[in-house]
Amino acid sequence: MIDLRRLRNEPDAVLAALGRRGIDLAPVRQLIELDARQRDVARQRDEVRNQIKVISADVGRLFKEGKRDEAAELQARSRELGASEKQLDADADALAAQIRQGLLVIPNLPHPDAPDGASDADNPELRKVGYDPDAYGEHQRVAHWDIGKERGILDLERGAKLSGSMFVMYRGGGAALVRALIQLGLDRNADAFEEIRPPTLVRTETMVSTGHLPKFADDAYHVERDDLWAIPTAEVPLTSLGRDEVLDEAELPKRFMAYTTCYRREAGSAGRDTRGLLRVHEFDKVEILAYATPEQAPGLLEEMVGRAEATIAGLGLAYRVIEICTGDMGQSHHRSFDIEVYAPGVDLWLEVSSISWFSDYQARRANIRYRPLVTDGTPSKGTEIIHTLNGSALAVPRVWAAIVETYRRPDGQITVPDLLRPYLGGREVLAAGPSR
Repeated sequence: MIDLRRLRNEPDAVLAALGRRGIDLAPVRQLIELDARQRDVARQRDEVRNQIKVISADVGRLFKEGKRDEAAELQARSRELGASEKQLDADADALAAQIRQGLLVIPNLPHPDAPDGASDADNPELRKVGYDPDAYGEHQRVAHWDIGKERGILDLERGAKLSGSMFVMYRGGGAALVRALIQLGLDRNADAFEEIRPPTLVRTETMVSTGHLPKFADDAYHVERDDLWAIPTAEVPLTSLGRDEVLDEAELPKRFMAYTTCYRREAGSAGRDTRGLLRVHEFDKVEILAYATPEQAPGLLEEMVGRAEATIAGLGLAYRVIEICTGDMGQSHHRSFDIEVYAPGVDLWLEVSSISWFSDYQARRANIRYRPLVTDGTPSKGTEIIHTLNGSALAVPRVWAAIVETYRRPDGQITVPDLLRPYLGGREVLAAGPSR
């Protein structure tokens, strides 16, 4: 969440920054008013508390002086003030709860260098690599769902039979390709990121910490009996590893990576292409995430974009890198970049990685802090909120689709990219699945 103190002390600057996102600013202005009311009520409560303390001291003195009637009158007044203090305290707490709920749905402030824009149509393309629309043969202009069915490596019908629409099942070489991509994503980042295998069911507060709740509840799977949520990305548990903890600056940056299965309802996908692997409810992904100081964060963002880009380039896929404009940013994002691969069979650019810097927005929700180092190198007594960054090192479904379409041969077989051959026993051609 954004810093309430900054909203209070610099309202015009905060409103201007949020205005770049194109959001309705009325709830933000209401929050400013609520904060003023809460502080006024809290001030009244504190004044009453001080009066009660003064009266309590006077009552004790009067009893010692034998002035019991005067003391009794003051005691009656103290009880009246006590009832007023109790009500004011309840009112202050209720307003504080309203403010927190309001803060939970206000998006992050965009970085000053983030490009302005209203929608994804305004996202600037930074670079495009390996793309030549005339270089693809007719054998590559076949959709991956048709290739998967033909080769017996993608069984959409049985996936739907088992779990419903937008659940998929891989078979034979298709399943092996999933496993190979996962291991590749881990191996490419093992030099700098600690591997974690977190739970994939998490508590509500864990989802709140990243900004997935309350705003995106409709897109999440909720196990109501246990009040647990199926994670939409490993970003969720990884962000909360340090929740309610204080780190030393010397520990930063801390880097984590995790392979998990991810779950998304895709409730907002009506009218969008959901065929094949373009949009699914369950998928595998390798995530990288970092805790950092504000000074470390820009360099880490650049590094993480470079890591994800290098993996896609190593697979020999055509891709482009775009920066996300203010009007297309996710709620928690401060600055964000997407990597999209070109899938010739569906003739689409498919997002396969989103790498984002969240400033202190997520860590403020999760209460993750660090002690800065003072000039002599020792930790200070005060604390600051860390910055978080995360990105998809490798998200399987769309990369799988792009590989199958790009590497399809005229005879229908699928060449295994060189980078993946060690993970598939040295095979040069993807094994077919069972005949139907």
